[in-house]
Formats: sequence, structure tokens, C-alpha cells
Amino acid sequence: QLQASGGGLVQAGGSLRLSCAASGRIFTSYVMAWFRQAPGKEREFVAAIGTGGRTSDYVDSVKGRFTISRDDAKNTVRSYLQMDGLKPEDTAVYYCAADAVRAIGWAISRDKADYDYWGQGTLVTVSS
Repeated sequence: QLQASGGGLVQAGGSLRLSCAASGRIFTSYVMAWFRQAPGKEREFVAAIGTGGRTSDYVDSVKGRFTISRDDAKNTVRSYLQMDGLKPEDTAVYYCAADAVRAIGWAISRDKADYDYWGQGTLVTVSS
């Protein structure tokens, strides 16, 4: 139900745009997020965007370089992660995820355990 794409090999300082297509449920009612996992490390939160795109959150290491957005179409919700100024330490498998909004004022979570659906991951490699 979540399909991530857009990864690849890029030189340091370059840009990539990741996409996540979410279908099969009413994903307009979901917080959409991106996590990443580098070799030998835990999966970590990168960015998330609330329903309607009104709120967002970023881990400090990507603030000012990455931008998350979403397109809430009728049948397929798409989440995008624009990554600029890439660094070798951004190398990881990037996963998109969705967290169902269950109440008014539902907050964006950075905890991967709170996310209900996951994409398959797309590899981003940044060379120095």
C-alpha cells in the first residue's frame, strides 16, 4: 500500500527527490513520514507531515536541507522528500511510513512504533 521510489547514487552536495505513493486506504487521514536506516544503525526518523500539509517536523540533521510535502489526491496520496545539499552521512535506505490520525489534534510522532504502514525502502547513496 506504500510504494517508495526515487533513490539512487549522487555526489555530495547533490539533490534527490523521493516519492511515496499510498493507496488502498484513506491516506488523507494519515500522517506521512520518512525514516532512514544506515548500515549497522537503528531506523531513525527523518521528517513527517501532518494531514493537509499544515504541520511538519524534521530531525535536526536535515533541517534546512530536506523538505517534505504531500499531494492528497482522491485515490492515491503521495508524499515527497526533496533532499538538497546531500552529505555522505545521509546514505541509508529510506522508508516512507503512514500513521493513522485517531483523534483531533493528533501529533506527529517520531517513534517508528507509532506508524501503521511502511513502504519497501529505497536506497540513497551519497559519495564524497
